[in-house]
This record gives sequence, structure tokens and C-alpha cells, in this order.
Amino acid sequence: MLGAICGDIIGSVYEAHNIKAKEFDLFTKFNCYTDDTVMTCAIAKASHKYEITKDKEQFKKDCIDYVKQFGRHHIRAGYGGRFLNWLLSDDTEPYNSFGNGSAMRVSSVSYVASTIEEAEELAEISASVTHNHPEGIKGAKAVAGSIWLLLHKRDKETVKKYIEDNYYDINFSVDSIRKDYKFDVSCQGSVPQAIVAFMDSNNFEDAIRNAISIGGDSDTIAAIAGSLAEAHYGVPKSIAIKATSYLPEDLIEPLSYFYDINKIKEVEMEESKRKRHK
Repeated sequence: MLGAICGDIIGSVYEAHNIKAKEFDLFTKFNCYTDDTVMTCAIAKASHKYEITKDKEQFKKDCIDYVKQFGRHHIRAGYGGRFLNWLLSDDTEPYNSFGNGSAMRVSSVSYVASTIEEAEELAEISASVTHNHPEGIKGAKAVAGSIWLLLHKRDKETVKKYIEDNYYDINFSVDSIRKDYKFDVSCQGSVPQAIVAFMDSNNFEDAIRNAISIGGDSDTIAAIAGSLAEAHYGVPKSIAIKATSYLPEDLIEPLSYFYDINKIKEVEMEESKRKRHK
């Protein structure tokens, strides 16, 4: 979750201005959270309730309710046109999307699932409230299953086999696609690339830099890569502190179910004090 949010915020300045290189500033005065963060927090709140109730029907209802609630409260976060129409309507029926929105928001389900099968099932539910196209569901399940494996200490080779056996061909490298990769918001055109950005990385920051360096839908690709990288490497404190400083309180709240946000804020306050006294 936090890894996805960090990737989104770092990638936010490069979506409209792609950079085909790994050397760039992680944070600038222009960074911001986008719809990827808002929707990650919405599904995180639903996942937290599911962890308590273990009620899948209620989980589906909560996904709809929180996606609508958080989305409307952050209406200028940069949603796609079809999703925005759904968000502002009273309709609760899905609209057959295969966009990568289902994959960028899914990470929290892996933290509350006891098995990989449960993670995949929750991923399908969280996707299908809007993205009920087979490719939309496939993208969410691939990401959630990979995160579950990484959280349970499986190595990258195990994840690669899982993805290739069940979801996508990821037999390519970041370096091999960087030059020619184009903007693509579909799951099938961005989730495999995000997974490879993680696979080719040496640490959390390197995964984010890999994801952004290929161009395309930079914030979402970085969010997906960041969600995998967090499960494998963890998120460096310095990056977590800076990223959470961009978030309003209502987006901090769902994260507090899974992280010690007060500890992050305390470190942030200490950092601010040191800077003021320099």
C-alpha cells in the first residue's frame, strides 16, 4: 500500500512528461498524490473491514462505498473519463473496464489474505466493482498474488514462474523496452511492464526508477511496481516520510490500520526541526 502510494506520488510529475532515464529527482515541489493513491486508500479501508469480518459480500459493498466516498471527496485526483462518470453517478454496476486502475489499487488485499487463493479472490472482487473485464480482473489478481508471495518470503523466481504460468509473459527486461514503450493504460499493456520493473530492481528506489524510466503511464506503473517492491524490500524511511507528507488526513487514516503512522510523523517532525535549526 505505502509502496504504491510512494510510486504514485513520485511518478505524478512524469506521467505527462515522460523521462526515458533512471536519473531524476524523486520529489519536487510539483509532486502530488493522484487517483492511484485515493483508490489505494479506498480499497485499504475495505480490506481492513474484511480482515475483521471475513465477509466477502460485505467486502464488495465496502469497495463500492469507499471508492465512491473517497473518489468524490478527491474529485480532482485525475480519474479516467469512464471511471469519473461512474463515480459521479448513482450507478453501482461495473462498466467492463480493462484499465490498470484495478491493479494499482489492489495491494491491501494481499495483507489481509491468509492464502494466495484468498488474495486472488479478493483482488477479483475489488476489481470487478468497476473493472469487470477479464483483463481488468487478470491484472488485479496478478499483482495481488505476486504481493502475497513476496510477503510470505517467496523469491523473485517463484513470482516470475507464478506470473508466467498464470497471467503474462514477462520474459523481457526494462532496458529492452525503454526506448520504444508507449503510453498504455490497459492492464495488459502496463501491468507486465510494472512487474518487470520490480523484477529488474536491486532495491525499492531502483524499482521506482525502473518503472518511471520506461515512460507511459508513469504514476500507475510506479505505483504497481512500488507495491511489489514494498513487499520484497520494504519502503525506506526517508521515502515514506516524504511521501506521506503529501497526504491529507483522510488518506492517512486508512494507512494507519496497517502502519505506525505516528512513528513516521514523529520522524518527519524531527527532520523538520533539524532543518530549521541548520
